[in-house]
Amino acid sequence: MPVAAQPCRLPHVPFPEDLRDRPWTQWVTLACRLLLGIVLFVAGLLKVVDLARSVQSVRLYQMLPFDVTAVVGNALPILEIAVGLALITGTFTRLAAVAGSLFMIAFIIAISSVWARGISIDCGCFGQGGEIAKEEALASYPWEIARDAGLLLTGLWTIVKPRAPFAVDQWLFALPEPAGELEADADDEQVDDGLTKETLA
Repeated sequence: MPVAAQPCRLPHVPFPEDLRDRPWTQWVTLACRLLLGIVLFVAGLLKVVDLARSVQSVRLYQMLPFDVTAVVGNALPILEIAVGLALITGTFTRLAAVAGSLFMIAFIIAISSVWARGISIDCGCFGQGGEIAKEEALASYPWEIARDAGLLLTGLWTIVKPRAPFAVDQWLFALPEPAGELEADADDEQVDDGLTKETLA
C-alpha cells in the first residue's frame, strides 16, 4: 500500500519577520532607537579622537573632583559608542535605552548647573568644548537642554516598548511572532492537515 507523502514544512525563522504585521508602536520604537543611538554613537566618535579635549570639557563643568574628571572624560566617549551601537543594532535594547536615558539626564543636569552658576562653556557634547562668550552660552543652553530632553523621551519610549523591527534581540532571544503571523501559521497548519487527511483517504 503506497504511503502518502507528508507535507514538507520549513522550520520557522524568527527574523526577519513579516513587516506588514508590525504594529505602529514598533516603528516608533525603531525611530526612537535609531535617533538616540546615532546621536550617541556620533558624539562618542567625535570625542574619542581627542580624549584630552574630552577630559577638559568635563573639567570645565566644575562639578567633579579633578581626578574623577579624567576617568569620566576618557570613559564617556567609549560608553557612548557602545550604547549607541547597541541601540542602532537593537542589542539588549531595553538596557541600552536605560543607559542612553541616564546619559541624557546627566547631560541635562550638567548643562542646567553651569547655566545656573553663570559659567559660559560649550557643552562639549560633540567634541568641541571650551569657554565661549556669555551671550553665546545663554543662547545655546536652552536649545541644548531641549535637545537632550527630546532624546530622553526617545529613550523612555524605548524602555517601555523595546521591541522593534531589525533588532539583534530577535536572534538573541527568539522573541515570539506577532499575533498576525501566529494566526497565519495556524491557518496553514489546518490546511495542511486537511490535505493530508484527503490524501490518506
